[in-house]
Amino acid sequence: MFENLTERLNNVFKELRRRGKLSTADVDTAMREVRLALLEADVNYAVVKDFVARVRERSIGHEVSRALNPGQQIIKIVNEELITTLGVPEKLNLSGPRPRVLMLVGLQGSGKTTSAGKLAMLLRKQGERVMLVACDPYRPAAVKQLQTLGERLTVPVHYEPNVPPPELARRAFEQAQKGGYTIAILDTAGRSQLDDALMNELRAITQKVVPAETLLVVDAMLGQEAVNIAKGFRDSVSLTGLFLTKMEGDARGGAAISIRSVTGVPIKFLGTGEGLDALEVYDPGRLSSRILGMGDMIGLIEKAEEAFDQETAQKQAEKMLAGEFSLEDFRDQLRQVRKMGPIAQILEMLPGGLGQMAKTISPQDAEKQLNSTEAIINSMTVRERRNPDILNANRRRRIARGSGTDVQNVNRLIKQYREAQRLFKTIKKSGGRGLSRLFG
Repeated sequence: MFENLTERLNNVFKELRRRGKLSTADVDTAMREVRLALLEADVNYAVVKDFVARVRERSIGHEVSRALNPGQQIIKIVNEELITTLGVPEKLNLSGPRPRVLMLVGLQGSGKTTSAGKLAMLLRKQGERVMLVACDPYRPAAVKQLQTLGERLTVPVHYEPNVPPPELARRAFEQAQKGGYTIAILDTAGRSQLDDALMNELRAITQKVVPAETLLVVDAMLGQEAVNIAKGFRDSVSLTGLFLTKMEGDARGGAAISIRSVTGVPIKFLGTGEGLDALEVYDPGRLSSRILGMGDMIGLIEKAEEAFDQETAQKQAEKMLAGEFSLEDFRDQLRQVRKMGPIAQILEMLPGGLGQMAKTISPQDAEKQLNSTEAIINSMTVRERRNPDILNANRRRRIARGSGTDVQNVNRLIKQYREAQRLFKTIKKSGGRGLSRLFG
């Protein structure tokens, strides 16, 4: 989402790094570029003005003039002030009597129903007993969509035809109490625009059940309109948090930076894809790092921890460093990596040059390459996967036919495998110094 903004800011920072000393004029020039970059990203004007003023004030003071590397010091200041603008993270309120009610509100098309499923999956992983409640009888197929999500998650969905949403919420709450559920997630109805009917219904629901959280689900790709929608809901119902969806999209992303400052409502979750596991608990530090092109290693580690079996990963790492891993191990690792999400998205979370690689990679081409690699390895016999030295010309032609590729692809894979073997042996001999070849 922040690709254009990241590129613009990095160009500013490159210029600053080239200068040994920074004059006030240098700082002013840089701040003009930062201001333009943020405005082009659709960040609220008042937010931009305040942000740039704070950064400039710190940048022309002793904090920068006495620094060994003034350019890097300004980047540090920008990062710190961006985190301040993004707001302090707040955890989901799960206190109080059970079941705790989490009410999702928002306009049509914002992604409420899918977000309800993502939230149910996350909370169930944390040990909660979750019930979904279909409080949107108006949108065609809304109830069916929630029921389908419930089946995928093995989470019950409460729905009663011809029962008004406020009464349905009350009955669902009683059912959750009797069933020993700890969380009830209400997927409420939306409208194409803010109106009194929508707000009156939401207020009627809160009179029947008392939500522990009222989360506004808002499409981050709407830009400043997302901020206006958040202000409209905030003025009509007691919002406790924001759930920004479609953060993986190609919009300018300014809403994510502006929305906390303008509305005063904390962001609690980010939807980063269509999958039910494409959900991030909001962390301004990590989001700031991604905006500034510093990657998100913490997020990457969390994805890896979910996808990889720790004991298996440890054994594979030992084999790799010993240069003893086979093509079978290589295939298993590819499968684990694919569980972490799209390759381009993973690369964006890496710092520095590797993160920039994401811009040059087509997600479709990356997936196609991974499918081709796995098909080639699967077309080998067990003996061939464990001992690639026996792969003569005849065997390679057979593998190419079996995988639907050509001999050049098979040869390329074997070459890459050999290079990886040599690299990891070098890393082991050098005590880890060879890692610099991986990260540039």
